[in-house]
Amino acid sequence: MSEAGNRHSGESLLFLTDEQLRKGIEAMFFAYRGFTADPDRILADMAYGRAHHRAIHFIGRSPGTTVNNLLAILGVTKQSLNRVLRTLIQDGLVESRVGRRDKRERHLHLTAQGAELEGKLSDAQRERMRVAYRAAGPAAVAGFRQVLEAMMDPEIRHHYDRLKDTGA
Repeated sequence: MSEAGNRHSGESLLFLTDEQLRKGIEAMFFAYRGFTADPDRILADMAYGRAHHRAIHFIGRSPGTTVNNLLAILGVTKQSLNRVLRTLIQDGLVESRVGRRDKRERHLHLTAQGAELEGKLSDAQRERMRVAYRAAGPAAVAGFRQVLEAMMDPEIRHHYDRLKDTGA
């Protein structure tokens, strides 16, 4: 497509109707439902919910992350996170270690059992995304990521950028 053609199609996106936006919102709701369905089934057997899943994911993504960092990433209350962490620690999925430099900090790590669960949860979501990405094609994948990144609140975006930059 020529530069003028790209500019024209980009300009037409600036004038989305309320109906087009509504369809996008609904697609996002139903896609999220699908995206969380497989992990929800795995977690239901363990009496865990999505808060447990998010904690396991981000602890696995950033081993040694602090409780305060996890609080900032998840955007939940300290009380809520402590309830989730207490369960994960008691069940042998997460380990909390006292900080070496600052004894007040608690650093979180997945145990072998926690890493195994994280792998099952992520494998299910990766497979769903892999199928969708293949069906949509590379240009759509890049555009989808751009849309998601543009929807992030600026004060939260730096957490995403830090994770993205680690390459882990």
